[in-house]
Amino acid sequence: MNFKNLSTKELTGNIFTELHNDWMLISSGDEQKLNMMTASWGGFGVLWNKHVSFAFVRPQRYTLEFLEAHDYYSLSFFEPEYREELSLCGRKSGRDIDKIEATGFNPIFSSSAPYFKEASKVMICKKIYTDFIKPENFIDKKIIDFYPEHDYHKVYIGEIVEVLVKR
Repeated sequence: MNFKNLSTKELTGNIFTELHNDWMLISSGDEQKLNMMTASWGGFGVLWNKHVSFAFVRPQRYTLEFLEAHDYYSLSFFEPEYREELSLCGRKSGRDIDKIEATGFNPIFSSSAPYFKEASKVMICKKIYTDFIKPENFIDKKIIDFYPEHDYHKVYIGEIVEVLVKR
């Protein structure tokens, strides 16, 4: 395998740049069926004495069905040469196209969630909490403008159980 395991304490880089500017894929599923979507929103931190990720998925996204059906998901980060493939995974639905075929990505199933051979860094996360964002809880009411269709994200908090980086 061309990945090595790290602890979360060994991670380097600027996660804000990697997430917001470079994007990531949120993936879930199994060898029979998986889906992934591009995300530029999310977060990482410590909660309940665990290193966690925060992933946000709108209810109409196909990936939500996979996140609901499985206990684990992966967050895959890529080098800039994969920008076009990540863009496709954000624009197109897995309901309409085979994203694996369209991107040429090679899924790996050696962990609890699928990830991709082409990724430079992967976090495998175990779901520990989920809920929908509730509009009545916004203190800054201007944020509601992000939701003209009232399709509030579902948040997934996942314990980061494995970190893999390309060798």
